[in-house]
Parts: sequence; structure tokens; C-alpha cells
Amino acid sequence: MDGACRNEQVCNRNAAEVGRTMNMLKIVAVPMHPEGRKFVATFAAISVAAGFLFEPLFWIGLGLTVWCYYFFRDPVRSVPTDEGLIVSPADGVVSLITETVAPPELGLGDAPRIRVSVFMSVFNCHVNRMPMTGEVTKIVYHKGKFVNASLDKASEHNERNGLAIRRNDGTDIAVVQIAGLVARRIVCFTKETETLSVGERFGLIRFGSRLDVYLPVGVQPLATLGQTTTAGETVLATLGEEQSKRLGTMI
Repeated sequence: MDGACRNEQVCNRNAAEVGRTMNMLKIVAVPMHPEGRKFVATFAAISVAAGFLFEPLFWIGLGLTVWCYYFFRDPVRSVPTDEGLIVSPADGVVSLITETVAPPELGLGDAPRIRVSVFMSVFNCHVNRMPMTGEVTKIVYHKGKFVNASLDKASEHNERNGLAIRRNDGTDIAVVQIAGLVARRIVCFTKETETLSVGERFGLIRFGSRLDVYLPVGVQPLATLGQTTTAGETVLATLGEEQSKRLGTMI
């Protein structure tokens, strides 16, 4: 084996090692949303103080601090660019798919729509993203209870924040942030009349909750019950010709 070949093999091995290192960094060094800084700082401070009293408490606190950091993680997402896509607003699992009327306070009429519910555990990323490009025509916040967010009645009884979103062609949907058993704070970054692109961040909920997406009237979901979703990436439904093409490939 000549020197050039050996050098090429060494270069390939080095490149592979660098690639693996970069992938590990992407997993470990995930950006944190600014909303989480005060919580991580609080967890860290308590951990250090507790460690002076009893060393094992420091390590327990350190574990909780790391968990808090990852709870508020805000990774980069590869948002699909095809026209007419409705994507998941949250990381989690599709816990409910049912036909119902959108919350009346959002002004979307009384025609039944398919509602896709995505349940987020305390281990999911909780940054919420726009399911569709459009104008936020209305935002309505409701105080409520904190029952298990995986239950159907949570849509009506729990603390929630609803957004009505309308495309340029008049197509509208609703997305509702719902607090759960552990969640005690719904945060919304956007405001009425603001136009956002699909996949853009619009809010978060801490700590553990659910998001409901009310699809346009007549649109059927592509998502399935129990499916794992990624915010800004997983397609829940499609509109118009795009829906016909995608449904055709599934038959």
C-alpha cells in the first residue's frame, strides 16, 4: 500500500471521527430557550446550597438541573417548505383524533372539524411552533383546571390559550395550548394581526401539557393515533391539491 492510499484512509477516518463528534455535540449541546434561564439558574443555585448540607443532595440537584435544561431545549428544526402543509405544533404523541367544533371564542364557526391532539410529557421539548403559515387573527386565554391533559375533557375544562390562524386564501385553523397536571404556565410569544410562517416559534408551556389543532373544515388528517410528532416537522394534514397527492400515495 503506497503512502497516498494510507494518507487517504487516515483522512477518511479523521473525517468520520469529526462527523461523529459533531453529531454528539448536536445531541448534547442543544440550545436552550431564554425562557428557561431563570429556572436552570434556580435549580443550580439550590443544588449548590443543598450540597453544602449533604453532598448527595448536590448530585440529585445536578440531575434535576440537567433535566430542566433539556426541558427548555430549543433545537433547530427542518421545516418542510411544500405549499399547503399543516405541521405539528409540538413534540409529543398524537393522543386524540376526533371531530368537534372549534372553540366558539375563536370565531371559526360551528361546522365540525377534525381535532388532532398532541400530548407532551415532561421529557418532550416544549417550544410550540406554527402549524401553518398565516395571520394570527385572534388569541383568547381562558383560566381553568389542571386535569390530565391526555383526557378529552381537558380541551374544555383546563387552562388554555387559543389562536385562530388564517391563510391568504381564507383557509383557517385553530391551535390551542392546554395546561396539564404539572403545567402551570402557558406562554405565547405572538400577538393578534401578526403573520408567522409555518414552523416559527409562537409559544411554550411548562411543564407537561397538550396542543390541539383544529383542521380546516373538510380536511382529513394524515396523522395517526399514537404517532410520535416533532414540532415544525411532522405533517398532520395537507390542503387542496397537495392533500389529494399525498392521500393518493397512501392508497
